[in-house]
Amino acid sequence: MGTDAPRTARHRWGRFLVGLLVTVLVVAVVAAGLGWWTVQRSFPTASGRIVVPGLAAPATVYRDDAGIPHIVAETDGDLFFAQGYVHAQDRFWEMDVRRHATAGRLAELFGESQVVSDAFVRTLDWRGVAEQEYSLLDADTRAAFDAYAEGVNAYLDRRSGVELSLEYGLLALQRPGYEPEPWTAVDSIAWLKAMAWDLRSNLGDEIDRALLSAELPPEEVARLHPAFPFGSKPTIVDGPVAAAPAAESVRSIPADAAASVTPGAPELEPGHVDALASLASTLDGLPELLGPEGGDLGSNSWVVSGALTESGLPLLANDPHLGPAIPSIWTQTALRCAQQNSACHYDVAGFGFAGLPGVVIGHNDRIAWGLTNLAPDVADLYLERVQGDSYELDGTLVPLTVREEVIEVAGGEPVTITVRQTGRGPIVTDISDDFGRVAEDYAAVATPGEPPATPDTELAVSLQWTALTPGVTPRSILAMNRAQGWDDFRAAAELFDVPAQNLVYADVEGNIGYQAPGRIPVRSAGDGTLPLPGWTSANGWTGFVEFDALPSVLNPERGYLVTANNAVDDEGPGLTRDWDHGYRAEGIEQRLGELIASGEPLTAAQMAEVQLDTRDANAEALLPVIAELDLDGDAARGARLLDGWDGSAEADSAESAYFAVFWRTLLDRMFGDLPESTRPQGGDRWFSVVHTLLGEPDNAWWTDDEAEASGRDAVLASSLAAAWAEASDLLGDDPSEWRWGALHTLDLEHSTFGSSGIGVFEWAFNRGPHELGGGSAIVNANGWDASVGYEVDWVPSMRMVVDLDDFDDSTWINLTGVSGHAFHRNYDDQAELWRDEQMLPWAFTVEAVRESTRHSLQLRPPGD
Repeated sequence: MGTDAPRTARHRWGRFLVGLLVTVLVVAVVAAGLGWWTVQRSFPTASGRIVVPGLAAPATVYRDDAGIPHIVAETDGDLFFAQGYVHAQDRFWEMDVRRHATAGRLAELFGESQVVSDAFVRTLDWRGVAEQEYSLLDADTRAAFDAYAEGVNAYLDRRSGVELSLEYGLLALQRPGYEPEPWTAVDSIAWLKAMAWDLRSNLGDEIDRALLSAELPPEEVARLHPAFPFGSKPTIVDGPVAAAPAAESVRSIPADAAASVTPGAPELEPGHVDALASLASTLDGLPELLGPEGGDLGSNSWVVSGALTESGLPLLANDPHLGPAIPSIWTQTALRCAQQNSACHYDVAGFGFAGLPGVVIGHNDRIAWGLTNLAPDVADLYLERVQGDSYELDGTLVPLTVREEVIEVAGGEPVTITVRQTGRGPIVTDISDDFGRVAEDYAAVATPGEPPATPDTELAVSLQWTALTPGVTPRSILAMNRAQGWDDFRAAAELFDVPAQNLVYADVEGNIGYQAPGRIPVRSAGDGTLPLPGWTSANGWTGFVEFDALPSVLNPERGYLVTANNAVDDEGPGLTRDWDHGYRAEGIEQRLGELIASGEPLTAAQMAEVQLDTRDANAEALLPVIAELDLDGDAARGARLLDGWDGSAEADSAESAYFAVFWRTLLDRMFGDLPESTRPQGGDRWFSVVHTLLGEPDNAWWTDDEAEASGRDAVLASSLAAAWAEASDLLGDDPSEWRWGALHTLDLEHSTFGSSGIGVFEWAFNRGPHELGGGSAIVNANGWDASVGYEVDWVPSMRMVVDLDDFDDSTWINLTGVSGHAFHRNYDDQAELWRDEQMLPWAFTVEAVRESTRHSLQLRPPGD
């Protein structure tokens, strides 16, 4: 079980430089052109006065020690203009790369390695959908997005090349003469498509089920994709969750065999497995702007009523779990009108994205809100029969929509692709031959008994996804920023189409609440877990769930609400079968329950402590079984080490280090023969699988061929012994010196140059490693992929606790820092604080901001 398996797509962006540069050139460039003076040229001006054409009146940017901008202006237009200017100051390289990613234009910057990624994004036409969404904006939202773009461009008018960011000096080695295009509102809106893709719910699970169905009977596929345990894990709204409805005319998939293929279907041939595995690999190679797909891509949030708090007003906590990068996915901002009136409506602070106006998570002067991924099933694959430029539907041929896209390639020739689209969505088969093989091979499995296609018929796969229908999410963000109460908040949530999120709420009147928004499809057949034939209108979507039918709670009797990607409710509409299995939600509920049972009122500091909880439910389930085993040798030594351990995955814990090695070993010994892309990552789903098997000691899954062991106790013993040997190899022979953090390290890697293969570039942009505690499906969710190694792949990308009694008593922390400029003091100044589980004070009122200000920059219009 090596730990050097390939990492995710975001780690491969910088590979275009390998082979293009020689060490002598790199050293010469660094010494002659990228010295300290050059590096500092990109640092933003933070103090003084600057004349900026485009402003109607002066705007002021106050920055604290962390460089967090607090922007004050007299009108909405000037406020967003200044935010665009500041985002460009701090993060324009990141913004430029993001807009190339969302437009399918990465190959223009980074060469041939990005063509497949670009082809996929062009096929889905994220940019085209964003252009349509811009046309749907109301006048006020459009004005805000346009003003933001004007502010970005005002900064671009002042700087170019390395004056914008150090990365442009390095890019010039591959793309000499490159100049960024002016920013547009559509560039901002397109970023929401990237968010929606990375939070797209269960497309990976669908592929996983199909791959497993080639190897296993339906009941075993269902065992490896267990349903949410309603009887033992908390739901967001009291009660279990219903399965998605299926039409009576189509066989539905039973709840206890959701992963199965249609009964009686022929077995998949080896070629089918190869095609589906290649499909999974292709998806893994796409841009992962929020983090790699997996069970640890999620979030925690909760809100507690003032009836339970020291202040008598609510507390709200949130920590989204995304992929680590430097700079962090988030940037911190405050937007304040000098005076709120008909021309200026905002007094808001929180976390957002560079490139997007407004605040995504945070609070204003009246309400606070947090987000976790709802993860409804909003994407389906369909098998299509295509003849020429038409596709079959209900026995007739319907014309495909066809367009050509030209992908410009740095250092190479342009690549032309043809994009074809059915009424449901784009055909993804055309991206690579692998998708075509999926269509041809999987059709026989999904449609047994169907008459075969004619010889001149091409089998293809199309994708229907809610984010490809133009929506109004941009309006939602700004409406939420302005909301003054629960009704305003729900009205804003109704506009939040994609990606659908769990929204928690609190206000200064003492109310707390929860709202599930989103465009959730209603299916005429099936449950969204497997592809369906597209040549019949009996399959497909018949509409979307009405907003008023989606789960919503205001002031629950228990006095708090917890969301951690777990199931929502059993009495509302079917949302998905693939919920998080609820271990984090259970951990949060347990900690809150303990605090409430103490009889002492809750404080903001205690909410921050809950976010750091490292109790491992997986260890708590396995330790009692291990303690009862009759062991000897290394297995006995391992059991003695674990004896008395409380299951907390602390960074300095020898027990946690050994248990992690044991867990990874156990998964490999039991499930290592599964198809490669289906092997366990080790998170919540696999907790549930193994915990169920603990009660079936003679189940055939308890087999370790390497140790020639069978049965639960024997396989646990062989895994304990093998783990002791591996831990000794990794950490040394003295277990008293073992530390979980020594294995569980976080590397903050620059998304483009951080994996260039050129040491000086990686030294300049990357930071770390940092030793961490926590783990997968733990409240302190520093997740790791057991199929790869022990390194951290997902993190709480930020943490915040909002105190509705006094916003100045709120706290927050970002993963890295506000600045995207390597060597700037705010590039990684929050990283060590984050690692050490500390928070920053969050100044909000005028007085607190004035006291915390270290730099003040006034932006003035010409002639003022």
